[in-house]
Amino acid sequence: MKPIACFGGALAALFAAHAAAQELPPGPAISVTMVTQLSPTIPQYTRVDIPMLREGIAKRSNGRIQVTLASWPERNLTGPELLRVVRAGQIEVGGAALPTVAGDVPLLDIIDLAGLNTSHEQARRVADAVLPDINKELEKFGVRIIATFPYPAQVFFCRDSVSSLADLKGRKIRTPGGSFNDFVASIGAQPVGIGFPEVYSALERGVVDCATTGTATGNGARWYEVTRSLYALPISWGVSAYVANLAWWNRLDPPVRSFLQTVFKEVEDAQWKLGAEATEDGIACNAGQKEGCRIGRLVENRPMTIVRATSADMETLRNSVTTVVLPAFVKRCGERCGDFYNRLVAPITGVKYEVK
Repeated sequence: MKPIACFGGALAALFAAHAAAQELPPGPAISVTMVTQLSPTIPQYTRVDIPMLREGIAKRSNGRIQVTLASWPERNLTGPELLRVVRAGQIEVGGAALPTVAGDVPLLDIIDLAGLNTSHEQARRVADAVLPDINKELEKFGVRIIATFPYPAQVFFCRDSVSSLADLKGRKIRTPGGSFNDFVASIGAQPVGIGFPEVYSALERGVVDCATTGTATGNGARWYEVTRSLYALPISWGVSAYVANLAWWNRLDPPVRSFLQTVFKEVEDAQWKLGAEATEDGIACNAGQKEGCRIGRLVENRPMTIVRATSADMETLRNSVTTVVLPAFVKRCGERCGDFYNRLVAPITGVKYEVK
């Protein structure tokens, strides 16, 4: 991967280009409650959501729209309940990790199946391709996706040394759910469901041996304090979404809705850029490599041991898509989801679902 650029400067330029002028006509004041990220310390929150959503919307609307912004733990949320909270109207917009909420809408898992996407770029192409049909499904649930975003490559943070997938056999591994569970079980490990805000203590107490998250996400949550080894096999990209309460969204005056959609498109672009750049940055920061750590927190006291994925394990991951992940997804979601996958996703990935 090429060296990362300075994300802060790029984001500032992107934001400044839109923030100078009022973009919304005068009208009644609007208050919006958003709960968007799994931790208040990760760059997706501090570098994008705070400046572009909480501060940017107020400024660009000349104070007409005020956003109350919080992260999951600040509202005592763990992740799986996000769709239900948004649907109930307790918040207007939620940032949902799609594998984590796929228990409510199994089709959501299709965007970022374990082992399927070889890059952020491909993951975004898949997300864009399936979004219209996914929103038709979600609108039956009373919500809709207004933007997608990724995290860095989803890898293994482990308490003890790991040098290959074989070392994970028999270990308890926290996963975000969905197809990640299928892959972890296929290598002989035990997937464990724990909400992200609770993972740090679970690792610290040995409730789990390893946990999966983005390279920079784990850095932002200080997992390096309770783990020693990072096995950098990119299982997926943590594709997530900003989800809006459908009734609230439809009630908005058209200029307000158009304004918010424009803002979220800019947020989406900034988050995808950050997700790609933060993958290698997170590895460097956790390893204590100052020259490569420009976004996250440099670990100077007891840096982590980084092990790059073996070619054999990369092949195991790729093979699992057709032999394990896709069949399990269709079993959970129904045969129509296999047809849906072949129609929209297979042309992008080159991997087709075959009925066994």
